[in-house]
Amino acid sequence: MKNIPIRQLGTAQSENPFLGQFKIRRLEGIVGETDLVHQLHRHDFFFILAVQKGTGQHTIDFTPFQVQDHAVFILRPGQVHHLELKAGCTGFLLEFNTEFYSPKDKVASQRLRKASNKNYCALELNRFNKLYAVLSSMFQEYRDKQEGYQEVIKACLDIFFIEFVRQSPNPKGESKVNSPYTQERFEEFLALLEKHLATHKQVSQYTDLMSLSPYQLNEITKSSVGKTASELINEHIVLEAKRYLLATPNQVKDIADLLGYEDFSYFIRFFKKHTGYSPEAFRHNFK
Repeated sequence: MKNIPIRQLGTAQSENPFLGQFKIRRLEGIVGETDLVHQLHRHDFFFILAVQKGTGQHTIDFTPFQVQDHAVFILRPGQVHHLELKAGCTGFLLEFNTEFYSPKDKVASQRLRKASNKNYCALELNRFNKLYAVLSSMFQEYRDKQEGYQEVIKACLDIFFIEFVRQSPNPKGESKVNSPYTQERFEEFLALLEKHLATHKQVSQYTDLMSLSPYQLNEITKSSVGKTASELINEHIVLEAKRYLLATPNQVKDIADLLGYEDFSYFIRFFKKHTGYSPEAFRHNFK
């Protein structure tokens, strides 16, 4: 049984690994004069790609996006992606783990999730320049490493995510206005879903954990993204199954077992119902 290839952040000799890991680089130093191709893999850290100028293709959790000028991509830990950047791209690539930056403030934490849920945004020049200025400040702090530079970088990350949420349009289906309570409970549900995906597949299991009724949870999810709790659970299961089908050579039976399905035949029917393909056909057609 193989896991999806995971890329991890290396620790520089001057950095204390217990304080978390952070890295920011100019794309010019990564891409250079030859195309950059990263095959399908996942990260255990946040990944931000800001393209000042360039072209390419970026597929995130099987959704393809065109790389273009003034585009910003944000990936959460656990997402899978395939990246192709054409030679000559300029911009920044920023990576950090949750040990380095994980806001304790509730509003800032919700803002981080809201920003990273967008994955992709193409901005107008003046809006992109605001974000690019913040990234440039982070790059200088990281390069110079003067006293307190890590705290300055974390403050810059706060500003970056504020500006990103301000400047980028809402994703399709996301409610523009939610009460703080609704937003908080929705974020709680998503966190529980990521943690218990293999063992909790019924809405009632999540409502028990959250001390809510199914009606209350459905009202929260529908007002947030226009979907029921059951729809979100099924979407997450199918997405994780797709990740393993395309990023590993594992047998379908092993993937079903990994996702908590004892009945192999039921898993096949479930996957085909939600995708139109059997697991093997999906792997054959999209790999």
